Amino acid sequence: MSRFARSTLIVAVFFGLEKVLGFVRQVIIARQFGLSPELDAFNAANNLPDLLFALISGGALAIAFIPVMTETLQKQDRQAAWDLFSRIANLVFLVTTGVGIVMIALAGPLVSHVITPGFSAGQQQLVANIMRLDLIATILFSLSGLVIAGLQANQHFLLPAIAPSMYDLGMLFGVIILAPEAGYQLGPLTLPSFNLGIYGLVYGSIIGAALFLLVQLPGLVRYKFRWTPRIDLHHPGVRKVLVLMGPRVLTVLFIQLIFIATDNIASWLAPGAVSALTYGWLFMQVPETLIGTAIGTVLLPTISEQVAHEQKELFRQSLNRAMRVILALTLPAAVLVAVGLRPIVGILGFDAAGTDLVVWAARGYMVGLIGQSLVEVASRAFYAQQNALVPLATSLFTTLTFVVLAIGLGSALGAGGIALANSLAYSGEAILLWYLLNRRFSGVVETRSTLVRAIPVALSCGLLAFGLLRVPLPVSDIFLGVLSLGLGGLLAVPFVLPEIRLLVKM
Repeated sequence: MSRFARSTLIVAVFFGLEKVLGFVRQVIIARQFGLSPELDAFNAANNLPDLLFALISGGALAIAFIPVMTETLQKQDRQAAWDLFSRIANLVFLVTTGVGIVMIALAGPLVSHVITPGFSAGQQQLVANIMRLDLIATILFSLSGLVIAGLQANQHFLLPAIAPSMYDLGMLFGVIILAPEAGYQLGPLTLPSFNLGIYGLVYGSIIGAALFLLVQLPGLVRYKFRWTPRIDLHHPGVRKVLVLMGPRVLTVLFIQLIFIATDNIASWLAPGAVSALTYGWLFMQVPETLIGTAIGTVLLPTISEQVAHEQKELFRQSLNRAMRVILALTLPAAVLVAVGLRPIVGILGFDAAGTDLVVWAARGYMVGLIGQSLVEVASRAFYAQQNALVPLATSLFTTLTFVVLAIGLGSALGAGGIALANSLAYSGEAILLWYLLNRRFSGVVETRSTLVRAIPVALSCGLLAFGLLRVPLPVSDIFLGVLSLGLGGLLAVPFVLPEIRLLVKM
């Protein structure tokens, strides 16, 4: 197994663990709060803190920073790379803290006019209070995101992959210990409870953010990190990162505006629509993270090295192989999950109407699983070339397309229509990005042999799952749902073995 395959496997396994913990967390939250106004407020309050994190250190800085740090490692040495890292980290902390203070001061107007104008005054006040507390976690995440980028540039993926699970453990502490009125029963033990309600989730988020950062610090020690107490905007590496980061910040802004627009539009629908879209997104994110994000995360340092050494043919081959693997895995996954999802959603404990709402939101998002996964790789291909303008232009296209479609489809189909609008917009972005890559690297989208096998097997898997769910077996609905997904997945394996072997050899 190649280094790339091992790293992808590590990332996928720990991302999978995080999804399991995250799912457990969401089930407990769902059973405790239901599709309530309080939970809608909690989910909506995360939008601007998430935007701040994504703009400054999460999605923006990490992807802009890794190619430059990789180039520094290849052409200079590790100490020079850590010197660059320190300067960027110092800048990130100061900017994040400053913007966070401004957001805390303006939380009320932002909530009432931008985030959830359709909520009642009391619910808007709750959103503002939660958002102010969330910004503490955002400052911690801002440093964590840069640490992740630094470790990944050194081809270290284990601790960054573990970190999200640490966040889930903090959140689980919040929902099990801090939030409920009465303690949970674990055998003969009754766990203590602080009866903080929805605020328990917020404090759990802060604890999780601290764990997210702390678990990665041993990686800095291993790679002999030394802190430099400087910024120096004239430093060549800092300037190169900032040049890439400018368009990347706008790109992530457009991406995050989709989430803000989603909650804005959904806030005018029936109560529970915001949370239903949140749960539907999480169901789509499981296969998208395990496939698209895992491959894209590991691929970026590799293709950045290829660009630094001007290995154009290897670069083209890496992208083509990644595309074929993603198509082979996401096509069956999208159909399987869309068909077999309902029994799994039943775990959340909603009534029939709430379950339907989540199911159709998830199905709407599943339409875009392939596009979302392909964008993960295609956008990184441009950043590896230190080209941030193309992803900027396509993300603007995606945001505008989503808003137009979401208003129309949301009014006609409700929450499911908003999710479908998201999928159509991202699928369009994927097509555009890969078209532009193929113009420069001819043959990068040659995937005919993969599609000839993946499309029929995806339909066959869906039919198998559909049939199994209608067989009157003496088992629970949840077990039957898991069984249909498992058997459908096994059916697909022989047909996608060439791509699995391709991944192992990448």
